[in-house]
Amino acid sequence: MVLEFKPQGIYCPAGDFFIDPWKPVDRALITHGHADHARPGHRRYLSTEAAAPVMRHRLGEITLETVRYGEAKQIGDATVSFHPAGHVPGSAQIRVEVKGEVWVVSGDYKTEPDRLSEPFEPVRCHSFISECTFGLPVFTWAQEDIVAKEINEWWAGNAAKGMFSLLGAYSLGKAQRVLSLLDPSIGPILTHGAVENTNAVLRAQGLALPNTCHVTPDLDPKSHPGAMVLAPPGALGSTWARRFRPNSTGFASGWMRLRGVRRRRSVDRGFVMSDHADWQGLNAAIKATKAENIYVTHGYTDIFARWLNESGLNTEIVPTEFTGETLDATDDEGDTA
Repeated sequence: MVLEFKPQGIYCPAGDFFIDPWKPVDRALITHGHADHARPGHRRYLSTEAAAPVMRHRLGEITLETVRYGEAKQIGDATVSFHPAGHVPGSAQIRVEVKGEVWVVSGDYKTEPDRLSEPFEPVRCHSFISECTFGLPVFTWAQEDIVAKEINEWWAGNAAKGMFSLLGAYSLGKAQRVLSLLDPSIGPILTHGAVENTNAVLRAQGLALPNTCHVTPDLDPKSHPGAMVLAPPGALGSTWARRFRPNSTGFASGWMRLRGVRRRRSVDRGFVMSDHADWQGLNAAIKATKAENIYVTHGYTDIFARWLNESGLNTEIVPTEFTGETLDATDDEGDTA
């Protein structure tokens, strides 16, 4: 096998490296900067040029080599290349070729384009290791302009009533996507430190984001009436958020497609938005690879694997420690409230 599944993660014997390992290894190829994929403790890292700044911001002083999208690199007897995954800026699928056999590790991916991430590109292969975070038919995403209209109308309505709009969104990827959709004419945009620190890294890379104001301890909310307040999900119910009253709370996540989840999160509004592929995107991406073998990981693996097998695809489930898009007090990037 070109790739093997070991306790540390996905391993390539021909190149003696791991892809997104969850335990410390000598050489790690990283698909993107979220903390369940880019973990500390590895001796050497390899990522795309665009993913590197966020990884350094989150992991500190690491030995990190970078490659451009599509650039072939020889590692031992394996040839590797990184290809756009559409998940967050700099995210990649990793292609590994050994003696003419090609495997692709998807990492996290999204097939619909947004205004910030490099658009997803399908990669032909013999075997495809795919996430399936939202591997149920109920999960379908609306176009971005529809979600933008929903968020801005909610914000404008709250501002007209003299209320703050507190919106939960993961600080890497989702928060910046929300920012790219906001209409700054409605009012000021305030950001939690985890969001603003990530904004600064991405702005330095040239990503265009609207002006924001970092919420520091001495900030007076009364001087920003009707503001949009963007924060990691776990911050919404914290003491940090209590200064913004009166308010209406919202949450941007693919999980908002499920009514029960919206109720359990106790937010006023749920906006269906995800940086992962929906049901149609997963099926389209897998079909486009022309892969003979499919390995599904993190998400609705049992149901999705059964669906693919019944559709005539040779599919297996791969255990993983990846968490994908979660609803925990700490999000999938490791940012605590």
